[in-house]
Amino acid sequence: MLPTPIHGWDLPGVPAGFQVFIKRDDMSGNCLGGNKVRKLEFLLADAVLKGSDAVITCGSIQSNHCRAAAVAAAELGLKSHLFLRWQGEMNSQAVGCRGNLLLDRLSSSHIILAPPLPYEDTTVGGQRKKGLKNIMMEYSEKLRLEGSKPYIIPVGGSNPLGCWGYIEAFREMMDQGLLENFDDVVVATGSGGTISGLALGNYLTGSRIRVHAVCVCDDAKYFYSHVDEQLQAYGITKHSEGKPVRARDIVDIIDGYKGEGYGKSTGEELAQLVTIATRTGICLDPVYTLKGVRGMLKELEINPQRFSGRRILYVHTGGIFGLYDGKIDELLNARPETSKVFCYKDFIPDN
Repeated sequence: MLPTPIHGWDLPGVPAGFQVFIKRDDMSGNCLGGNKVRKLEFLLADAVLKGSDAVITCGSIQSNHCRAAAVAAAELGLKSHLFLRWQGEMNSQAVGCRGNLLLDRLSSSHIILAPPLPYEDTTVGGQRKKGLKNIMMEYSEKLRLEGSKPYIIPVGGSNPLGCWGYIEAFREMMDQGLLENFDDVVVATGSGGTISGLALGNYLTGSRIRVHAVCVCDDAKYFYSHVDEQLQAYGITKHSEGKPVRARDIVDIIDGYKGEGYGKSTGEELAQLVTIATRTGICLDPVYTLKGVRGMLKELEINPQRFSGRRILYVHTGGIFGLYDGKIDELLNARPETSKVFCYKDFIPDN
């Protein structure tokens, strides 16, 4: 629940001279909702004010955003319709009930399986192909004809309204001593809403903090473009002295740490996740926060001048249910520190 705490973090691999702290937005509420809850606070308020009785959104098959939206919608008495990207047989038995899907299904969501389509429309071979954005709009019209009042939430909740979640989070961090105690803020970015809010909050307050975002999908060009779109939406186009405001001036996008791609993990990455958990008690998720931490650690090592100072605040954006999909089980059984499972008779003699 808010405000989420900030505390020190004895993170393995931090280069000498740097201090790393952590902002625990994985504890924001709504089934450990993470950063998605902050954006949904504004989006679902808008849905309720408009008299909506259902929400429609989209994401990957293990989407944290969709899970948070489904749980929050259920709390508010709204139906949820989730378009989930899936490569496999299009039925409930094939997708199962593990990870975020468990909570999607417990929230009584309508789950619509879709191939891994992009969000926006694309043109391939001269032919226009619908993306999930337009597909959701068509689905919304179908629900309206059936008498429903659906509200569409964009992928990741990342639009100008959802962006307010992390403008407000920046204010919260200021109340927690951000400006006095830290030099840099680092976060993972996947849809751009969190980093847009942090960057805008930082800019609007005139803060000296340097904000960094590690890409877990797409590339730096995409995220700079997304932040520029938010600046335009808010009418923030020029500094007080007349110079244009650009995304590249208010946020540092760090690319090159996506690994094998969005939602894909190597054995090395999962091993580092286990090491961090067993040594610090902080569980990262394999899709977002782990890759964000890996990018931060590497840049601190090879490119320390990229950072404004030596006191780094990492924002943990949640996603722990991504660990519950079973992909890490084999590694946990193989490592000594995570396979300490015994029978009581090994220690207690028979009576």
